[in-house]
Amino acid sequence: MREPLAEFDWKPPTRVVCGRGCVARLGELVAAEGCGRVLVVTDPGLTAAGHPRRAVESLERAGIAVVLFDAVDENPTTADVEAVRERSAAEQVDGFVAVGGGSCIDAAKGADFLVTNGGEMADYRGRVGLERPLLPLFAVPTTAGTGSEVQSFALIASEATHEKMACGDPSAAPRIALLDAELCASMPPEITATSGLDALTHAVETAVTRARNERSTPYSHAAFRLAARAFPRVLADGDDLDAREDMLVAAALAGVAIEASMLGAAHALANPLTRALDVPHGLAVGLLSPHVVRFNATEPATRSRYAELGRLLPGAGGDTDDAVEALVGFLEECLTTSGLPTALSAWSLDDDAVGPLAAEAATQWTADFNPRTVTAADLAALYRAALDPRRS
Repeated sequence: MREPLAEFDWKPPTRVVCGRGCVARLGELVAAEGCGRVLVVTDPGLTAAGHPRRAVESLERAGIAVVLFDAVDENPTTADVEAVRERSAAEQVDGFVAVGGGSCIDAAKGADFLVTNGGEMADYRGRVGLERPLLPLFAVPTTAGTGSEVQSFALIASEATHEKMACGDPSAAPRIALLDAELCASMPPEITATSGLDALTHAVETAVTRARNERSTPYSHAAFRLAARAFPRVLADGDDLDAREDMLVAAALAGVAIEASMLGAAHALANPLTRALDVPHGLAVGLLSPHVVRFNATEPATRSRYAELGRLLPGAGGDTDDAVEALVGFLEECLTTSGLPTALSAWSLDDDAVGPLAAEAATQWTADFNPRTVTAADLAALYRAALDPRRS
């Protein structure tokens, strides 16, 4: 018998426009929101690829004055946010356009907090209430992974400690996200792989967290179904725009699921690895995800939810155990075919370093949403499993 539907009151905060070449519509969409002078936030690599130029041309055709900031780092810190804030304040812009991956989008979000409400980034850690409204933010993702283009949180690392802070407010989600697969065609294979692993892990984790609900689950499942069929194809052929588009949509759907259900232990484990060893975030979650699924699947309810995902894979059987094994096997296969390292030992991580990393992972906010309670000892065991996958 079906469980009764929980009550909710929810309005998706971000309008999503999807289609090849849709970046050409950026100017009209930004103008319709009342902006006349915007800061385009991007990074040097994307400037070299020419993507921000397409955005700038669209904005200028709509009569919008454009200021370009293209110095965002791969993993934005409080220093990056401050640099964006300084430029936006000096230029007196009335909106932000982020062209890039989650780093560019999050840096723009962070700067929006500071330029409108003052203070420093640490003041906005967690979900806060703002005294003054934010400037409109428009997101044009050029990677398919973080889902930041539809989320109200920004992940910003402390410049001093490199600890990642989740800073958010319900109004911080971009007004509009434009998903244009043409902007992803130049994505390097490694970025394609790491961002895709991130999107897959988002879909898997949001499907089973303690906060999962009737609103989030359809997004998790749709994101997984799309990513599962598209990720192998985009790894094999980066010019496959159908696969690129599917990955963009999957990342956005998983991002909506995160807003409703949060994440779990794979992300708690990943953040210390990125801080301490510079393991790319998407690869870190991809390395840990199969081990976390096995750990969580010992609980019957969670095992059933994983099986629902497993059954979305081609050829997966209906038996719960078979479906869970199909899910784990698929996640392991994705990591292997990505061409990236498949074990944490690639970073010269040894057993002695595991304890401090696990203690840090236990403090991560996503650990609290994992469906199975995790202790520092549990997290250490998961790190050790990823050090040598033959142990698991």
